Amino acid sequence: MLEAMEKLCEPPELVEDSKNIVGESLVWNQKRHTLHWVDIIQKQVYSLDFSTKKLKIDSAPDFITSIGLTDDGRAIIGLIKEVVLWDFDQVWLDFATIEGDNLDVRLNEGVVGPDGQFWVGTMQKNFTDQGLPLTIDKHLGRIYRIAQSGKVSSPTDDLFGITNTFVWPNASRFVTADTLTNTLYDYPLSPLGELGQRQVLLKDYARGLPDGSCVDEEGYVWNCRVVGGACVVRICPNGEVDRVVELPCTWPTSCAFAGPNLNRLFITSARFSMNSDHLEANPHEGGLFSIDVGVKGLLPNLFV
Repeated sequence: MLEAMEKLCEPPELVEDSKNIVGESLVWNQKRHTLHWVDIIQKQVYSLDFSTKKLKIDSAPDFITSIGLTDDGRAIIGLIKEVVLWDFDQVWLDFATIEGDNLDVRLNEGVVGPDGQFWVGTMQKNFTDQGLPLTIDKHLGRIYRIAQSGKVSSPTDDLFGITNTFVWPNASRFVTADTLTNTLYDYPLSPLGELGQRQVLLKDYARGLPDGSCVDEEGYVWNCRVVGGACVVRICPNGEVDRVVELPCTWPTSCAFAGPNLNRLFITSARFSMNSDHLEANPHEGGLFSIDVGVKGLLPNLFV
């Protein structure tokens, strides 16, 4: 069954050989017809204009961990501790601070939820101030929400090793991942946005570890398998993997449906901590890829 579905896919296309150290947080901007993503370690925002085919690279004021879109045409961005608003030009406005006094943690995943709030996760800091790798071994990660007022709240007391994947397959479900434990969790979501008791959606899948995800129009989750996984998997609502898409990179990090018809899946990747021999054998690590997977995605939520 899996083999038959895989054969329906064209080979993945290398869209940009961007050689991101840690490419992350893909989001499609329908107003600008532009795909945005970040390179955490290089402190850069990438913007690929689908109309002109031009790539614009902007420098951020700090290590940049995530990007979302606002309803007034700006971006909301996670840095190491700060969440800021950006006008896609020169203006960066401080908006909120997460665990400002805790030097052991940083922001990681950040996605605008269907409630119009910016959901962000934390994790133990895994790189130095110079961007060099650090070992992590603690479960210090939490999930937060930031409202338009700047108020910070938390929908759950659960702890995580590495917060990744914030997706809402439908109005009553929230799916997230802990990369450190190779687990995707499924939470019931109340009308007020509070999370119930988490259940395991997918655990110990053999291909790599879970990183970023997106949802297609049928409510299935597409999950990037980082740390050698070299694929994106499509996960059924019951947690079964019904499709595996092989990729020409070993560390895919985030994915999003993009384009005017939302009919292509785009994938970022990383080359963080890889040695020269590996990069010589796998020269497109850190690139941006795309593929037609035969299903459409959904527009991203906007921060309001």
